[in-house]
Amino acid sequence: MTRLLALSLVGLLVAGCSPSAEEGHEPAPIRPVLVTVAKRVETDLFGPFAGTVEPRYQSQLGFQIGGRVAARDVTVGDTVKKGQRLAALDPVVTRFALTRAEADVADAKAQAENAAATEARSRKLMEGGNVTQAQLDSSVASRDTTQARLAQAMSSLQRARDQMGYTELHADFDGVVTQRLAEVGQVLSAGQAVVTVARPEVREAVVDIPEDLVGTMPREGRFTISLQSAPEITTVGTVREIAPFADQSTRTRRIKLTLIDPPSAFRLGATITVGLTRKVDPYVLLPATALLDADGKTTVWIAPPVDKDGLTHVERREVTVATKGAERVSLRGGVKDGERVVVAGIHSLKDGQTVRIEDITP
Repeated sequence: MTRLLALSLVGLLVAGCSPSAEEGHEPAPIRPVLVTVAKRVETDLFGPFAGTVEPRYQSQLGFQIGGRVAARDVTVGDTVKKGQRLAALDPVVTRFALTRAEADVADAKAQAENAAATEARSRKLMEGGNVTQAQLDSSVASRDTTQARLAQAMSSLQRARDQMGYTELHADFDGVVTQRLAEVGQVLSAGQAVVTVARPEVREAVVDIPEDLVGTMPREGRFTISLQSAPEITTVGTVREIAPFADQSTRTRRIKLTLIDPPSAFRLGATITVGLTRKVDPYVLLPATALLDADGKTTVWIAPPVDKDGLTHVERREVTVATKGAERVSLRGGVKDGERVVVAGIHSLKDGQTVRIEDITP
């Protein structure tokens, strides 16, 4: 009896000194996590791309003859009217040629009149038998020769007058000067461009797009175009022309868009931003850090709504990836719009683990 009592006391002492089962398994600490809210996307933006407003129609104008530039009446940005003088050549040489041509005409005219009078006298004398037929024929030939020389001199005079008129360059149409290609004192050859004049009434947007994106560019639809200096001023445009080849240095292709009723602020040379919003198959957009690739599956951690203590239990869910980039991924299935997804520390979580929402990232 005494021995049993002693053993019981020893057992109680041992039990009192040993930790309980509950004290040996402390609950796992509640971990804070960062989450993002899944966003459903139904549209996509092609772009944006930078470009400029340029005229659809423009012409490089130059003199029809060569010479030294004596005057340039316009500069870039000037508005010109049809027939307005743009530049002039030094007229000294052409004026001398005109004076000489006028003198040649006067001389040829005098010779022609003299030959005609001689031919008329010869005919009268021929009637009286005072000259021979050979003499009459000679006077007729002389008359014809001088008439031909007069016609040639008149033609040369007309050319000299035309050349004199070519010393001034005039606008062929109403427009705006967009380029200045010659300076006063410069010697030009015939046809060399002096200025570029554009028709401002028909404007278009010109952008250079990377070659690898041109294949995905919508050919139809209206692009939204805004001024970089005033983004609130916008218009729309449609694709008019796509360059068949890429620029060898930039690997871009030039795209021209016809502007539809552009505001007056869309002046020639203005810098613009071009983009197109298009409908796509709906997808959910998430940061790339939310994806967990393990066991041959791609999953994310879903954080359901929190309880009254601000806690929740994470749930691992398999997803279908549509596209994957360095920073963003798009999902076709597995996550709903508005659900919260863990985006940091995903490799150390366990299914059903209690967490506290620390912060929500964009």
